[in-house]
Amino acid sequence: MGKVLSVASECVPLIKTGGLADVVGALPKALAAEGWDMRVLLPAYPGLEARLERAEVIWRDSDLFGGPARVLRGSVGGLEILLLVAPHLFDRAGGLYASGGADHADNPERFAALSWAAAEIARGAGQDGWRPDILHAHDWQGGLAPAYLRYGPPARAKSVLTIHNMAFQGIAPASRLGTLRLPGHAFTSEGLEYYGNLSTLKAGLVTADRITTVSPTYAEELMRPEFGMGLQGVLAARAADLQGILNGVDEAVWSPEADPEITPYSTRSLKGKAVNRQRLLDEFGLEAVEGPLAIVVSRLTDQKGIDLLAGALDGFVQAGGGLALLGAGDPGLEGAMQAAAGRWPGRVGVRIGYDEALAHRMFAGGDAVLVPSRFEPCGLTQMYGLRYGTIPVVAATGGLNDTVIGATPASLAAEAATGITFHPVDGIALSGALRRLVQLHADRRLFEAMRRRAMRAEVGWSGPARAYAALYRNLMS
Repeated sequence: MGKVLSVASECVPLIKTGGLADVVGALPKALAAEGWDMRVLLPAYPGLEARLERAEVIWRDSDLFGGPARVLRGSVGGLEILLLVAPHLFDRAGGLYASGGADHADNPERFAALSWAAAEIARGAGQDGWRPDILHAHDWQGGLAPAYLRYGPPARAKSVLTIHNMAFQGIAPASRLGTLRLPGHAFTSEGLEYYGNLSTLKAGLVTADRITTVSPTYAEELMRPEFGMGLQGVLAARAADLQGILNGVDEAVWSPEADPEITPYSTRSLKGKAVNRQRLLDEFGLEAVEGPLAIVVSRLTDQKGIDLLAGALDGFVQAGGGLALLGAGDPGLEGAMQAAAGRWPGRVGVRIGYDEALAHRMFAGGDAVLVPSRFEPCGLTQMYGLRYGTIPVVAATGGLNDTVIGATPASLAAEAATGITFHPVDGIALSGALRRLVQLHADRRLFEAMRRRAMRAEVGWSGPARAYAALYRNLMS
């Protein structure tokens, strides 16, 4: 059995701000079925240490970027967890990465410490004798782990860096080079230098043995200026070492047959879907909607295309559609969606915030889920929609393009369509996609057939786990 140390800033069920946590939490179980022993190294944010079962110290450092630190090994919810306990870095109020709207000033040191501990354990410094074959780092927070492995003493372990979102790059001033224990000789345009600064993400990209991202389409997009965000040249230079592997969803948690929040249903009988639809209308205070009832469960940002939705919504409602939205984000976009609810009482309902249980009820009750993202590395929302027979209406980008088969004359004739895709990502194309949704929904037999196909789509972790296992085996050989 191969061994993998996964290093990340968040992980379900311990701590979550976004989809990264779901992926990091799901991978160990999925890879266990492929014969891999994966442990997850996380920062010990406030309250996490107390949740660790059977905790034992496996590593210590008397001065880890400004204070003493130790790594505890234990378990949570069946996952093997390593917690980096460093109160001077992680025991503080505010969010994981920011407080009061501003990033923590010492974020470079905080996540350098996480990466340093990961590299040390990868070299076999853990006192329990467990030594990984693969160090798998995630995003900018783990980006320095492959760098420390490369620039430090020789190590047997190979390294993988996964890009979950290129938009976040871990920028730090060049003056922190020495503070972050990085070698001066590596501060070159081919190495750690990034437009005069440091980028922990770039550090991982140039030092990891392999690079993955979370969908095949996003892997291709990252080599274009509009998606690469200044790092497209780095990715193009390492194209032979870059692979797109789709994320999956936990099919035990996201299950229309067994979800405790809903009236169950399946491809054999969709009766429960209609019950959930009516309950969702009631919960959002909506009237009977004869056309498609669309849902949005999203951060309200321009990246997610919410500004495009605000512009296209009136035409959709006038055509008979309805909308239930759950999300939070940009105050201007929150206001725009609340204004739409004010214009269309009984047809548009908006909840600002996030509620996991409500999200489950929305996927069960909606006819369609709207994901008009300008870029989407992978996306899980459309996969939840597929799982629940809630037809995804998505921009043809990133993982949305890789997981949804758009309804075209050819795909409908071949009985293959599972959703609606649109391109380019603008208001005109989104309005056209919403018109197609209304037209398809009006043909109840066709729409029900699409629902059933969507529910049969492969969105679990077995396929991605096989791909990661093959990547690890290739590295070890």
